[in-house]
Amino acid sequence: MNSHDQISVAVFMPALNEEDALPPILSTIPDWVSVVIVADNGSTDRTAEVAEEGGAHVVHEAERGYGAACLAGMRHLASLERQPDIIAFMDADGSDDPAELGRLVRPIVDDDADMVLGVRRGVEGDVGTILPHARLGNWIVLGLVSLLFGQSFSDLPPFRAVRFSSLLDLEMDDRNWGWTLQMQIRAERASLRVAEIEVAHRRRTEGRSKISGSLVMSVRVGAKMFYTLGREWLR
Repeated sequence: MNSHDQISVAVFMPALNEEDALPPILSTIPDWVSVVIVADNGSTDRTAEVAEEGGAHVVHEAERGYGAACLAGMRHLASLERQPDIIAFMDADGSDDPAELGRLVRPIVDDDADMVLGVRRGVEGDVGTILPHARLGNWIVLGLVSLLFGQSFSDLPPFRAVRFSSLLDLEMDDRNWGWTLQMQIRAERASLRVAEIEVAHRRRTEGRSKISGSLVMSVRVGAKMFYTLGREWLR
């Protein structure tokens, strides 16, 4: 990244009760990253304080929802005197590796892509990072994306990077679990150049996923994905 010092990269992480996971993530964010934003999505622990202690800017979004947190972060970045050129999204639970950020943003820096998706692969063959029912759900949703929109994706990953100006143009409005799917559908419809690269996907720092770790929550997320598909198809 040293040859592209004029390009501003923001890292954004929605966080809900991730006080233990955040310190090792924040301490390994590359120094070429211009700003790190953590959206505290109604945490009941010290997530906000830990994020600030680690050098991140904290925005607060009391409405629970991945999309709501992301929209709060976008509003904050849009209000800055200098908006970032690129925004990279990553999870705050330790499953995404900050060391991969350079590979993730490189195609955009080199003007080979407008959005890059970090397709998840297990570390050293560990397939347990994405639970079987979550993999099945992704497969079904992506199959329907191909059928309805003629768009081919390998994953719906949270770890992704996109030109910030292009993201604003997509007029994102999903406030919870349809966020990643909505972004990919709208990016293709807007003729953005979307690239995919494989990235290591690690087991979360501790505990279980707030979504795929619960079968009931996974069903709710799946229903929202189908709703998002229908809504975007009719749009």
